Amino acid sequence: MKRKNNLQLRASILTAVRDFFAGHNYLEVETPVRIPAPAPEAHIDAIESEGRFLQTSPELCMKRLLAAGYKRIFQICRCFRKNERGSRHIPEFTMLEWYHAGFNYSDMMYETEALIKYVASKSGCGNRITYQGTGVDIGGTWGRMTVAEAFDKYASVSVDKALSEGNFDITMAEIEPALGQSAPLFLYDYPASCGALAKLKNGSSVAERFELYICGMELCNGFTELTDPKEQRARFEKELAFRKK
Repeated sequence: MKRKNNLQLRASILTAVRDFFAGHNYLEVETPVRIPAPAPEAHIDAIESEGRFLQTSPELCMKRLLAAGYKRIFQICRCFRKNERGSRHIPEFTMLEWYHAGFNYSDMMYETEALIKYVASKSGCGNRITYQGTGVDIGGTWGRMTVAEAFDKYASVSVDKALSEGNFDITMAEIEPALGQSAPLFLYDYPASCGALAKLKNGSSVAERFELYICGMELCNGFTELTDPKEQRARFEKELAFRKK
């Protein structure tokens, strides 16, 4: 019965997601699952498929639609990532991806909050989400904290020290359980090295990127899109060089 209820809840959530985006003038799209090449990301491996690759996300194909003039698009699709299996990761999963031309990461945070509140309401969850016995009120004020502030508050080292020692991801794993426990929390302003496709903030070494946490769980990732082709090529080359090490 619980499994049946979960399937019914999933169906309600997907319907609510589509209703939300339709109400905000988004176009639902579908792009290829098998692609010629994945984005060169240092810590994400694609699964090969007869000379091509299964998508790790629909990002590259959807950005081609943006370039073709489609200003608001979303997609719900299957994605695949090699060697990812654990309590929070599996090699095949469903992803929601959306783009709004002209929006920056602050705009996307507000829209993400509106989306989750709408979906929770329409799927019968109301203003409270429970995960593994912990309840979080999503109806009140959602928190915002920079990555540097999170390191100062929850980590034993600063973000700069963690980066210099190559321990950023390890330290983040120590910080994450404390995030979004009393209310949803947007963690934002990541180091530039953690935002390969994100615009830098006012020419600094900080990327305009955010992640949303509820009950210590990362639910999404968003950023202000980098639109400088020369800078993007340089970053891709840097990521490829890292992967070859």
